[in-house]
Amino acid sequence: MTEEILINVTPQETRVGIVEGSLLQELVIERTSKRGLVGNLYKGRIVRVLPGMQAAFVDIGLERAAFLHASDIQQPLCNALGEPQKAKEGITALCCEGQDILVQVIKDPLGSKGARLTTYLSLPSRHLVFLPRQSGYVGVSTRIESDEERLRLREIIQSIPCEEGGVIVRTAAESTQEGDLRTDLDFLRWQWRSILEQAKSSLGKQLLHEDLALPMRCLRDFGGREI
Repeated sequence: MTEEILINVTPQETRVGIVEGSLLQELVIERTSKRGLVGNLYKGRIVRVLPGMQAAFVDIGLERAAFLHASDIQQPLCNALGEPQKAKEGITALCCEGQDILVQVIKDPLGSKGARLTTYLSLPSRHLVFLPRQSGYVGVSTRIESDEERLRLREIIQSIPCEEGGVIVRTAAESTQEGDLRTDLDFLRWQWRSILEQAKSSLGKQLLHEDLALPMRCLRDFGGREI
């Protein structure tokens, strides 16, 4: 069965359709005036902490302060000496007003509500998703059904030293050669180091990384040999 990606770009909006055979499987529309923020990384500053809601509001330079729930704050697995650390409980133990923080948008602003944030950061490529600060973690897409292939991919990733973070192997990586996976991971690690350098040199709130425009995102996420 043939698969196609149909992309229509106009000054007002971009439309992408994923077609399998003669059936439309997915339709994505992105308007120029309201481009989504999901996937963008920001350096923000916590402006308010609400213990009753177990949440904080973060200024990332948008019209409204963004929302960060305690459950979306990544806690360190160990201290500076590498010793295990107990999980902290409560939003006031996790952050404080005036604190600078690296965050990623997981939900766009809607109506009177600001964007929703997380500190569980992720950077995707064609074959991999890089998870900063989750060193040692290796996951493989459950959509790869072959146990042998899943094991092969896991062993390749585990053989690559990566202290900066963990890795999820995407479905598109099935049957991909080791060299291509290493290239993807090298690029993502370089991208993360660049983001950190920007964050260190920035004096205030700033957009550090913007996800690809819709046509390129679709080519990255859906494009394959069968397209």
